[in-house]
Amino acid sequence: MIESLALEAAQHWGGHSPRLIRNRENAVFEITLPSGPAALRLHRMGYQSDAAIWSELWWCAALAAEGVAVPAALPNLQGDLLVTLSNGRKASVIEWVQGEALGIAGQPYDLPRPLLLERHHALGRLVADFHTATARLTMPAEFSRPRWDIPGLVGEMPFWGRFWDHPAATPDQRRTLIRARAFLQERLEAHGQTAPIVPIHADVLRENVLVNDHSLSLIDFDDSGWGFALYDLGTVLSQNLYEPAYAEIRDALMAGYGTTDIQTVEMFTLARTCASVGWTMPRLAPGDPVHPRHLARACMWAERLLGQT
Repeated sequence: MIESLALEAAQHWGGHSPRLIRNRENAVFEITLPSGPAALRLHRMGYQSDAAIWSELWWCAALAAEGVAVPAALPNLQGDLLVTLSNGRKASVIEWVQGEALGIAGQPYDLPRPLLLERHHALGRLVADFHTATARLTMPAEFSRPRWDIPGLVGEMPFWGRFWDHPAATPDQRRTLIRARAFLQERLEAHGQTAPIVPIHADVLRENVLVNDHSLSLIDFDDSGWGFALYDLGTVLSQNLYEPAYAEIRDALMAGYGTTDIQTVEMFTLARTCASVGWTMPRLAPGDPVHPRHLARACMWAERLLGQT
């Protein structure tokens, strides 16, 4: 079924030969266009509105035009960025980006430490370039994306769910997550006194960073939205908390970005680990091993930061 939909979608761009790459939030295919390879996305039904998907596509095209290393959205044969398929599912096509993922979720890095730090410094610089280029843009009036602001992270109904209510949490873990939520609420409100809400990627994970020789590209803006800029650095670090070189990775990333505010960056790391606990609830089967791993990680980091207060 998914392959036939991909073939239907590819034809809107004059493409053919779809090859499934991954099928998670969206189904992503490599297709062949007259101009060369491209990435076809079949968007998960019910997750993002048409306006939100169009906004993401517009934004990526504008960033690419600014010279940021992100894939531009490609219009179809009729000049549209987004099409509706026969079953109601939405499809879009973006430029093909060469490279290998920076890493794999849940697997320790197997890179020489100097190269690991060099790549995270470059990643910090890429995130800074992306934020700077976004600040130069004038967003269209119809621009619509999810919100990773204070309500979106720790409000009564966070965007990815009430992480402190995870059914697999032990009583001790639930108490820790409730304390973490209160801690984040206080710190985010203080941060928000001077930091604006801006468009952010919100999902700068290893698998969304492609390495081609010494250059990096940032892909997959599906969860991008309005939030605090340093949340993007917190997302990067959320996957590095068990790395032996964590502190050096953090410092290299922050140096590349141009900030020295370790306390705030690590606070956003906690915000992301908590959000990820919420993400698992509607998406993974009850016995999936990711549940206890995400809970343990969020509680470990919460206990570390709360112990510093």
